[in-house]
Amino acid sequence: MSIPQSGGGPIESFEQLAEYMEAGNKPPEAWRIGTEHEKFGWLTDTQAPLPYAGERSISAIFAALQERFGWTPLSEGENVIGLTRNGANISLEPGGQFELSGAALATMGEVAAELQTHLDEVRSICDPMGVRFMGIGAAPQWGAADMPVMPKGRYKLMTDYMGRVGTHGTQMMYRTCTVQVNLDYSSEADMVKKLRVSLALQPVATALFASSPFFDGKLNGHKSWRSRIWRGLDDSRTGMLPFAFDEGMGFQAYVDWVLDVPMYFVYRDGKYINALGQSFRAFLKGELPALPGEKPTLSDWADHMTTVFPEARVKKFIEMRGADCGDQAHINALPAFWVGLMYNGAALDAAWDLVKGFDEETRQGLRVAASVSGLQGEANGVKIIDLARACVGLSHAGLAERGSNEQVYLAPLVQSVTSETTQADRWLRAYHGPWAGDLTRIYEASSL
Repeated sequence: MSIPQSGGGPIESFEQLAEYMEAGNKPPEAWRIGTEHEKFGWLTDTQAPLPYAGERSISAIFAALQERFGWTPLSEGENVIGLTRNGANISLEPGGQFELSGAALATMGEVAAELQTHLDEVRSICDPMGVRFMGIGAAPQWGAADMPVMPKGRYKLMTDYMGRVGTHGTQMMYRTCTVQVNLDYSSEADMVKKLRVSLALQPVATALFASSPFFDGKLNGHKSWRSRIWRGLDDSRTGMLPFAFDEGMGFQAYVDWVLDVPMYFVYRDGKYINALGQSFRAFLKGELPALPGEKPTLSDWADHMTTVFPEARVKKFIEMRGADCGDQAHINALPAFWVGLMYNGAALDAAWDLVKGFDEETRQGLRVAASVSGLQGEANGVKIIDLARACVGLSHAGLAERGSNEQVYLAPLVQSVTSETTQADRWLRAYHGPWAGDLTRIYEASSL
């Protein structure tokens, strides 16, 4: 989840909302890679989730990261709820998922080095504590009552709202983990093309990175239960954005959609003010019930943009949001996959050729099929394994043209399309084989 946005004065004209997104336009030489991943902490002696406070806790890890590695704390009230250093942030998801939001970096080599440094620092602190982290898409055994609750006002409001608008919202908040990458665009037209390709191909990422076949201590019938959860969350702010494929799509069309998504909150003076279900359009007129007479700032708009959760999301960059978290190799493979497709013109054109004939029914069908069946899924005659092979090949070629041998980070995906298996498939095979149904084995198997 995002931290509160800052900067930006009062919104004085409606056009500023689209201009905020347009300000993200960058020439290709300035394009960067920002990777984010979430992971569950667990206590090695009990396999219980890592709590926020105590001798073995998130707070203890935060304190050690500050003291030993120079991270600066981010606080909400009396509680440290995140850290920052050199353009990167460590933040907390609602159930204590430990998230690294990496700096904006130029190459996959830098991305991989950043991840290695982060994991080395965390391991050096956590190993003596008897704490480990696992890279997996959904908590395999812990129930809702087992999850710690992070002391963040945003999450308190969201928990109440999620419980009223969908069937799986609190599961998403407290018991799932993802890996995503944030990528740049050069213009409105470039944004539209990248958004359309990334939306249409998110099911391929869901299938390739599927790692959540267990939930509530048992098989759940899906390769990616995390993806299933997102289909039962809140239809007003999630999904495949059919309007993005309409003629006339651009910054303003995306703004119009975000404006119609009900608000969660307004952030003022370090506190979250309840604006659940209220309208940002009313806010623009000074008619927000939560703050009567007050008009929003650009930071309010930036905050509101973080409360929409489509499969690919636009801010001043595009976020790819379809993948389960996995092991270290897969965490690196996710940004590599999308960089190869998005940052090479020929690869992007070829990727669009793969999907431009899909209708809304096919795109949604692939989303469901990827969640349930992974690489074995299909919809309207389109087989995900065929799409995945083509996309991995295009990404490999796109990365090779960038130089620096970045295509090596696709190795786990090349293995997956060759064997037609994913992390979820391999864990299911172990569960039915050597684990003999003992799901406690997943903790070590998925540890980072």
